[in-house]
Amino acid sequence: MNCELAHERIVMAAYGELPDDETHELDRHLTTCTGCGQEREQMMALKLLSDAYPVEEPNANLVARSRIRLEEALDALPPTRWFERLLQKLRNNAASLQSAPVAASLLLLIGGGAGSLGGYFVAQNHSARTATTASLNDPAPKAVDPSEGEVASISSIERQPNSEFVEVRYNALVPRVIHGSLDDQYIRKLLMLASENASSVGIRGSSVGLLASECRAGHECQAEGIRDALMIALRYDRNAGVRQKALEGLQPYVAEDVHVRDAMLEALLNDSDPHIRTQAISILEPVESDTSVRQVLRSVANTDRNPRIRLASRQVLSRVPEFQ
Repeated sequence: MNCELAHERIVMAAYGELPDDETHELDRHLTTCTGCGQEREQMMALKLLSDAYPVEEPNANLVARSRIRLEEALDALPPTRWFERLLQKLRNNAASLQSAPVAASLLLLIGGGAGSLGGYFVAQNHSARTATTASLNDPAPKAVDPSEGEVASISSIERQPNSEFVEVRYNALVPRVIHGSLDDQYIRKLLMLASENASSVGIRGSSVGLLASECRAGHECQAEGIRDALMIALRYDRNAGVRQKALEGLQPYVAEDVHVRDAMLEALLNDSDPHIRTQAISILEPVESDTSVRQVLRSVANTDRNPRIRLASRQVLSRVPEFQ
């Protein structure tokens, strides 16, 4: 046994995952190798320290999201040819091949790969049959609490024309679909989740647009909930179209909610899109008597690099002579 293989088996032995025959072989090596013996002592000391602290299980929702992101990252990798993958597997298992017959190791690799592939297709077919049966038995599933499904991501949002009926497809441990009205609390929860976490610009835009339309229509638009989701989208979304929809949805609350007002001021000062900044000035005009609004407008009117932004700010300030 060489030292490289011994280091791998020291870790496995520390966690009780090394077979008895390999454990005996490792013990024989450690009796003659001082360096590996010190490595084992350090490993056991590290394990003793780690066992002194409690193990915290990760949130199931976080695990599901991480798996989906990992799958997306793997799908984005360029495909490799079959012989390149085989060579990589052989390189990764070179140490193991030193202590086992080559033919048996290759047979193990081939058998493991075939078993994994067969299990994958069986699981895929089972999932497809299960989903088909569920859709036949319940073609329009009712809205359920998304937290029970541990939502990982939102895959699509569709609204029926001229209605309040919405279909949201989302991924949990398995993909799911719910239907419901825009005023359904679970539909709203999924829309708010999509506005922050969806990787697709289209899905984020759809969710923010639906939430904004609810606010503009005067429907239930709580400060802690939909308004918060719209302010987050206005501040942090990378897409100008999504930020534009959030801005429009927040407009009815700029006078009554100081947090909405602050979000508008941040958009005026920091947004990279001149159209959004200009619209923020127009939205802030009814509350220009507010000290912070007035100060920001004056600063923008005097120092902003964009001449149109400076002009729009001066026009708003000029309509109230006492604030000039």
